[in-house]
Amino acid sequence: MKRLIPFALALALAGCGAAKQLEPAEGASLPPAPYGAKATPTPAQLLTPTTQQRPQRSTELLRNSEQRRSDEFDLPPN
Repeated sequence: MKRLIPFALALALAGCGAAKQLEPAEGASLPPAPYGAKATPTPAQLLTPTTQQRPQRSTELLRNSEQRRSDEFDLPPN
């Protein structure tokens, strides 16, 4: 019985995925076009993250050692 519960839970969760494209609910429409946009974005465009939402990783390596400049705000505690 204890083995059956995790299996049933995994089976139930496996069926939760969406198998079709997302569409607005019945009687609802897509959000209005953003300010300054010429057209309302499609659902696929709304779901695609921009570079600001998912920035690319910087792979630039440090090639030369550089001395740090002095920090005038690095003061001892009072």
